[in-house]
Amino acid sequence: MIKGFKDFIMKGNVLDLAVAVVIGAAFTAIVASVVEGFITPLIAAIFGKPDLSSVGNFTINGAQFSIGLILNAIVNFLLVAAAVYFILIYPMQKIQERRKRGEEAGPSEPTDVELLKEIRDLLAARNDV
Repeated sequence: MIKGFKDFIMKGNVLDLAVAVVIGAAFTAIVASVVEGFITPLIAAIFGKPDLSSVGNFTINGAQFSIGLILNAIVNFLLVAAAVYFILIYPMQKIQERRKRGEEAGPSEPTDVELLKEIRDLLAARNDV
């Protein structure tokens, strides 16, 4: 059971996912700072309120409802999605288009020697376990 857990943790996709979560958390902090430092004051300048959390508040039988909190979450989500698109997705699409047209070289294929070394190392690691 311990060996199975070790194999699961050491898989590349688990490590990639862990890195993605950490980078995502850091990126979210950046976007939150942009929202707090730029977007919120912009909303305050346009609508006269510092944020949307007080918009659409109402009470039914003592239960508080806030449409503004939902609007804040939607604005934050759209800003994060836009930042991811314009900083990561769009540039990668442009690079891929250039590669298809032959304007930019893609990653080189591994040589036969590199592939044989990788196979050797994998077999050696497998025998050590």
